[in-house]
Amino acid sequence: MSIIIKELRTKTGLSQQKFADLFSIPVSTLRKWEQGESSAPRYVVNLIARSLPSVDSSLEKIEGKDGAIFYYDKAKQQVADVKGNRITISEDLTDVKKQNLKLYISDLFESFYEIQERFNRDCRYDKQEDIIWI
Repeated sequence: MSIIIKELRTKTGLSQQKFADLFSIPVSTLRKWEQGESSAPRYVVNLIARSLPSVDSSLEKIEGKDGAIFYYDKAKQQVADVKGNRITISEDLTDVKKQNLKLYISDLFESFYEIQERFNRDCRYDKQEDIIWI
């Protein structure tokens, strides 16, 4: 199991610290799993594997601007980030220039993160205030 955890992390391109932060695992625990000092519970390995888009070898890896990593699943018409966020797209990306694709996907996810943060902020505000939007 320890080999699988390390393999999953390596496929994401994340450092141990970032991977541990992503899954709320103490970095010391992750290190022990990877070094074989202890074993990750099978359900933890399964949950991590299911949430990572990079474990599917049919995905095309795309390095975005600033070193961000994304994946394109042509069969599902989706792009994904290493956090497991998936966005369905209608355009086939096969013949898009790789240099431009890096920018397009980075911009798409930047917009997604901004909208996601605005949604979360609005929900937090709604919980604090007695307002009904019309």
